[in-house]
Amino acid sequence: MKEIYPPMHTAEHLLNQTMIRLFGTKRCFSAHIEKKKSKCDYHFDRVLSPEEIKLLEDKVNEVIVQNLPVKKKFINYEIATKQFDLTRLPEGKSEDLRIIEIGDYDSVPCIGPHVKSTKELGQFKIFSSDFNDGVLRIRYKLA
Repeated sequence: MKEIYPPMHTAEHLLNQTMIRLFGTKRCFSAHIEKKKSKCDYHFDRVLSPEEIKLLEDKVNEVIVQNLPVKKKFINYEIATKQFDLTRLPEGKSEDLRIIEIGDYDSVPCIGPHVKSTKELGQFKIFSSDFNDGVLRIRYKLA
């Protein structure tokens, strides 16, 4: 299994929730998480304007500086089906699912590694984005 960089993975959670809140998307359907730079792909209908990119970046950074705790909890699978979209879960379910909560900002089933607090992320920066065939790709890094 590939090693995932916890700060960048946690930033993916914040980007996803911010995309949901600002643009009404679902979470990304594909992500490539690396230490130096990462990308997320969203089903979307257009390119984002430079102003929207700046707004997205600013909103993620506003959450980061709040120093929100990143916690894990376990909930029963049946309860989880009523609260979360579980379509990206691997085959074979267990009795309980691990949920990652970032303060009261984001909550999602996840098995990846995370930081303990958003203050560990540093500054979030979108360095490029593009739109092709119904897919909005956002490339970002942490400084």
